[in-house]
Amino acid sequence: MVGVITASEPSWIAPFPGLSPRCFGKLLTTLRRNRADVVHRGRPSSLPLEDRVLLATAYWRTDLTLRQLAPLFGVSKSTACRVINHLGPLLTLRPRKRFAKDSVLIMDGTLIPTRDHTIAERSKNCRYSTNHQVVIDADTRMVVVVGRPLAGNRNDCKAWEESGAKAAVGKTLTIADGGYPGTGLVIPHRRERGQTKLPAGKEDHNKSHKQVRARVEHVFARMKAWKILRDCRLEGDGVHHAILGIAWMHNLALAG
Repeated sequence: MVGVITASEPSWIAPFPGLSPRCFGKLLTTLRRNRADVVHRGRPSSLPLEDRVLLATAYWRTDLTLRQLAPLFGVSKSTACRVINHLGPLLTLRPRKRFAKDSVLIMDGTLIPTRDHTIAERSKNCRYSTNHQVVIDADTRMVVVVGRPLAGNRNDCKAWEESGAKAAVGKTLTIADGGYPGTGLVIPHRRERGQTKLPAGKEDHNKSHKQVRARVEHVFARMKAWKILRDCRLEGDGVHHAILGIAWMHNLALAG
């Protein structure tokens, strides 16, 4: 079976990973350094590492079924499944462990519709979803931390701590929306009981807070251009690997 899509044609790289050929080469170098191309058991893959990475990212980008995607790369459905299961955990963002003293982070939670009902629950969007706490750097807009997925009906304040995002951030100054009271995050000022209007200084602070926090919404918009985050069919840790991998692609694209 002859494939249509191949990484040997640079024109196929930008539509799926969203990277320039140079950045795609950096990604492959990192994966080879982590021994992603080493075969530990069984026969070698019929696809080179470049095409396997392209296949995994194409699956995340398009959310095509494996029966639809596999012929485009000239492989069987089972081979495509093995490629995604193998590379998914390797194409993941490593959370940043240290932050500069003057760093400012922005965080928010997002819901990802997930068909695996063992890890998902009905949420406010009336679909079975998982809750993901995502933290970005306010200056670079790069994703620095993604918490473990929790059930979609989990309260954001609890999800912030239980997902591990809070521990990863530590004491670094972090901005959030008004849904995180009592968490130590920087949230907008609220009117007190009996108040009809906030003081002018607090109104100005809320305005600037909203403008800065919008950056994380822009990151979500870019990440959800990957259709796997609109309807994830992966089971178990698959949705976690997908959002971590997409976060890594986002960062690589920003870094150029």
